Amino acid sequence: MNNAITTIAFDADDTLWINEPYFQQAEKEFCVLLENYLPQHSVSHELFKTEMQNLHLYGYGVKGFMLCMIETISRVSENTASLELINKTLEIGKELLQKPIELLDGVTETLDQLKGSYRLVIATKGDLLDQERKLKKSGLQDYFHHIEIISDKKESDYRKLLKHLDCQPQNFLMLGNSIKSDILPVLEIGGFAAHIPYHITWSHEQHEHHLEHDRFIELKNMKEVISYLDTKNIF
Repeated sequence: MNNAITTIAFDADDTLWINEPYFQQAEKEFCVLLENYLPQHSVSHELFKTEMQNLHLYGYGVKGFMLCMIETISRVSENTASLELINKTLEIGKELLQKPIELLDGVTETLDQLKGSYRLVIATKGDLLDQERKLKKSGLQDYFHHIEIISDKKESDYRKLLKHLDCQPQNFLMLGNSIKSDILPVLEIGGFAAHIPYHITWSHEQHEHHLEHDRFIELKNMKEVISYLDTKNIF
């Protein structure tokens, strides 16, 4: 079996650029808005509960987050919240959609070294328009052979992506900050997966168990993938 890596896919949010800190700041602002109804930590718990209940309907991204904030207001206030409170919440969401794009350390340098030697792909969850906006603002489009914005990252989603790319699992490497979304499903279908931890992770994406696998790579930062590919000679 040929295990040569030919295609490298990257998660986007908190792998290529900053994302989760913006969401957490928006959530803090939202919790402050509702502190007349519940303590801020309780509002946060209620919002997360709403998000999990609606994830199968709204998917991932800012717009679903906005709808969940509004639904949480309705439930927490028992339908007594003012229209002004709803409008302030919408403003929080709109500000989130207009945040600047800040690339993480080593992203551009790593892509420069990989381009030409590998087929580079983005595989990310989120709202289509928002992710397209972020990619355009990032200035990274020209590095990538293919952009895949998907509703979820399950084994079936990765199989579909690999079929589209005409790539065998053993020739595929996925890089991302989420063990749950970027690593485990790829390992299950026979691919390689590299975890690049980010200091903040959304509760839904957290994975507490230690992972050992012969195709799993634990990196400290993006740039380490270059030396790993060289020293381990898996390509």
